[in-house]
Amino acid sequence: MTEDTFISHLVELRDRLLRALIAVGVVFVCLFPFASELYDLLATPMMRALPEGAKMIATGVVAPFLIPVKVAAMAAFAIALPYVLYQVWAFVAPGLYAHEKRLVMPLVVASSVLFFVGVAFCYFFVFGVVFDFVYKIAPRSISVAPDIENYFSFVITLFLAFGVTFEVPIVVLILVRMGVVSVQQLTHIRPYFIVGAFVVAAIVTPPDVISQLLLAIPMCLLYEVGIAAARLFGKTARSGNGERESGIEG
Repeated sequence: MTEDTFISHLVELRDRLLRALIAVGVVFVCLFPFASELYDLLATPMMRALPEGAKMIATGVVAPFLIPVKVAAMAAFAIALPYVLYQVWAFVAPGLYAHEKRLVMPLVVASSVLFFVGVAFCYFFVFGVVFDFVYKIAPRSISVAPDIENYFSFVITLFLAFGVTFEVPIVVLILVRMGVVSVQQLTHIRPYFIVGAFVVAAIVTPPDVISQLLLAIPMCLLYEVGIAAARLFGKTARSGNGERESGIEG
């Protein structure tokens, strides 16, 4: 019986992963013809900071083709992210109580919105500040010509860093509702979280103070938002509050 249940969970996991991959694939096929335009859009913050007439370079043989395709794939995943997150929550939902399941869709929506807000904050604000700072202090004797592959890796790293950082309130709220920590404990460990935020920022961002501060400070502020949300909505779930229901379809 236990083995059958385990196999059924594996089958469901496979089906939901397949649905998520198909969704990303369909969006990618639609975006593929516009891959070059998407890369130009992604490169806009860098191009604005470069001296007039400067351009990026491609040192790889297939980089001019491969990098825009990767950008299209990244955009496809971002667009399909709400559906992907729904599949993740739907797989976890059968292990939750009925009253907890009512949080599934709000959490999916909130997670998606916060991730996109983090990416937008990075694109519209952080990139401009960091690139202007870097190239304004660069020696005049240097000819600036960033490599498109290095730029893409840099962008992806910061997008993920800021997107995940903006999920902090959701993580805090979930931990409180699951009873893993209490609001009092979160308040008590605040100084340790602040130190950890600056350590994480120093690891995942380039070695400049500006980008580190632009990641660490929002992370600390979002931690406070998470604590406030936990005070309002973070009542710990108890075993007697509801019955477990069957999985979510779709």
